[in-house]
Amino acid sequence: MKKFLFLSVSALLLAACGSKPKTAEVVEPKLCDAFPDYTVGVAINVNQSNQKDAEGVAIIKQHFNSIVAENCMKCEEIHPEENTYFWDDADRFVEFGEDNNMQIIGHCLIWHSQCAPWFFVDDKGKQVKPEELKQRMKDHITTVMTRYKGRITGYDVVNEAILDDGSYRPSLFYQILGEEFIPWAFQCAMEADPDAELYYNDYSMAQPGKRAGVVELVKKLKARGIRIDAVGLQSHMGMDHPSWEEFEASIKAFIGAGVDVQFTEVDMSALPSVNFGANVSDTEEYRAELNPYAEALPDSVSAVWNERMTTFLGIVDKYAKNVRRVTAWGVTDADSWKNDWPIKGRSDYPLWFDRKGQMKPFLVDRMKKKGLM
Repeated sequence: MKKFLFLSVSALLLAACGSKPKTAEVVEPKLCDAFPDYTVGVAINVNQSNQKDAEGVAIIKQHFNSIVAENCMKCEEIHPEENTYFWDDADRFVEFGEDNNMQIIGHCLIWHSQCAPWFFVDDKGKQVKPEELKQRMKDHITTVMTRYKGRITGYDVVNEAILDDGSYRPSLFYQILGEEFIPWAFQCAMEADPDAELYYNDYSMAQPGKRAGVVELVKKLKARGIRIDAVGLQSHMGMDHPSWEEFEASIKAFIGAGVDVQFTEVDMSALPSVNFGANVSDTEEYRAELNPYAEALPDSVSAVWNERMTTFLGIVDKYAKNVRRVTAWGVTDADSWKNDWPIKGRSDYPLWFDRKGQMKPFLVDRMKKKGLM
């Protein structure tokens, strides 16, 4: 990566007069400067927000202008018991963003997964009644949002509530409250911090059924006067998915429903897709087949991966006026949840910086085109 040297006018004048100039200021190119139309974010873990990962912290500070909490604001982490909140990690996450003048995103308020188990049972261990669950949701949302009022830009209010066919996920939230749990969550959030942006966030958003379901959800919220500002397309991609045509169709549909879009958990697996409907064997042959690049990604595969990521960003740029944010789901390949998933020992290469902390070619090309390198 080239470094650009800028000499002040006074330094140039001193040089012209035969005086030795002061040390030139070194200005490092920033990745976020290559995306002038929307913010560029990254999910950070507690080692990074707690300043324990020096390499990761350096990359975050240098290249990103938005952060989202990978895990520390999820219910089971921040609200492990009914009357107990654990603020330490979330507080440090927010302080990290403030100290570095970054947009801060809260993830997430209501999600069926990583929800503290107490949320759904009463003091006798039986499934909680609807009104009690509504009160618990309100208390949780209000307490978290009030603590960070004016500090967090926006929240994923509800996460992953719609299935690929457009129906509601049969989570305990849905089983107890029906589809009303989503409007209720947004209503509570809207009241807790009227200035915070409110988002619905989900994966597989290129699926036509899910697209239709989310569009219908947005329309229902708006019809009731409940605010939703943007839809988050998680953008967990692979070498064979999504279809770019369907992906773009979803972007158009969400914008057409009256909300902005954001790409919230961007990564792209370089490994073969796993068929979860198959009988997953634990044999060495199967493991080798699903972990073909244990040591490094071949150049030929890397070239295809970078080309696909370039295509993805080209589609995002096409709708830039309605895009609020693009967020990579982790700093380097070593940080990604895709490693060891869905079987232990898998090495993947899904993020924007490699294991050495180096920017990948598709970003280098973009930086060069923007005159930043």
